[in-house]
Amino acid sequence: METWQAIMIIFIVFAVVIGNLVLLKHTANMPFKKSSKKITKKP
Repeated sequence: METWQAIMIIFIVFAVVIGNLVLLKHTANMPFKKSSKKITKKP
C-alpha cells in the first residue's frame, strides 16, 4: 500500500467519526419532533 492510500483511509475514518459525533450532538440538543421537521424540508 502506498503512503497516499494510507492517508486517505485515515482521513475517511476521521471524517466518519467526526460526522457521527456532530450528528449525535445535534440530536441530543433538540427533541426528535422538531429535528424531523427540519430534516424533511425539501430544497
